Amino acid sequence: MTDKKIIIDTENLTKKYDDFTAVDKLNLKIEEGEIFGLLGPNGAGKTTTILMLLGLTEPTEGRALIDGHNSTMEPIAVKRIVGYLPDNVGFYDDLTGRENLRYIAGLNSIPRTQAEKRIDLLLERVGLFHVGDKKVGTYSRGMRQRLGIADMLIKDPKVVILDEPTLGLDPEGIEEMLQLITELSKKDGRTVLISSHLLYQVQRICDRVGIFVKGRLLAAGPIESLGEKVFKEKTHILEVKAYPDNEDFMKLIGSINEVEKIDRQQDMFIIQSRLDIRKKLVTFMGERDFTLLHLKQRGRDLDDIYRKYFKEKEVV
Repeated sequence: MTDKKIIIDTENLTKKYDDFTAVDKLNLKIEEGEIFGLLGPNGAGKTTTILMLLGLTEPTEGRALIDGHNSTMEPIAVKRIVGYLPDNVGFYDDLTGRENLRYIAGLNSIPRTQAEKRIDLLLERVGLFHVGDKKVGTYSRGMRQRLGIADMLIKDPKVVILDEPTLGLDPEGIEEMLQLITELSKKDGRTVLISSHLLYQVQRICDRVGIFVKGRLLAAGPIESLGEKVFKEKTHILEVKAYPDNEDFMKLIGSINEVEKIDRQQDMFIIQSRLDIRKKLVTFMGERDFTLLHLKQRGRDLDDIYRKYFKEKEVV
């Protein structure tokens, strides 16, 4: 964590249904302007957590604060500054995209002239301006998801919460959605919380992630630091492809002090080292006119981290 403002803050947030604990003493701090991924399998408690953050269900214990507002005690204040995209966004299918946004603007007491300008800008931003006057019942799932982004932004929220935003989208739709989500943080400066079980997609855009299993937050932080916590063995295994991959490249790898072993598997080098040498290797390659074709640290990406936590630290 840095010294940035904490805008989402939970303290021992707990939700029980009789003898079942859906969320168990969740302590989570999310900084203003970051993209945070809450990752876990279906049934982990992610949606229950979101509902408590939004003030739509009361916690059994603990509290949730968004920009200083208590989600249980001040739900209206929270709703004014938070935009929410559920996993199955609902619209009036017999209304056009523009009419749906106009209706939402009215619910948020946005003056008509201001609302019309904002609707035009938002439809353009999410790539729906050309179909804004068509009924939503004719929209694809990807188009409905993008309209959902516009729906959230109509009230210009500080915080955006997205529940499985890419679920059911085709590859092109996923790319469009990830780009829109990234812009919400990097361009607009909004805080983004994503709930998802799709690790690869979240890994691409999140500043930090939290591993959530059976209602408990097992770990949180940047992906790289989580890898260091999970994989405590000192040896690092690196996959590298380069051009040219001749004897000079072998000598280059061998000149790095931390390297312990070099193996060649067809067109790929497998490098074993005491420390992470990626930055040093890339620098050396650039200085000697080698072209990097592939670089991966084995066992340190989000998928490996998640499997390790889920396998070894699952709450029973």
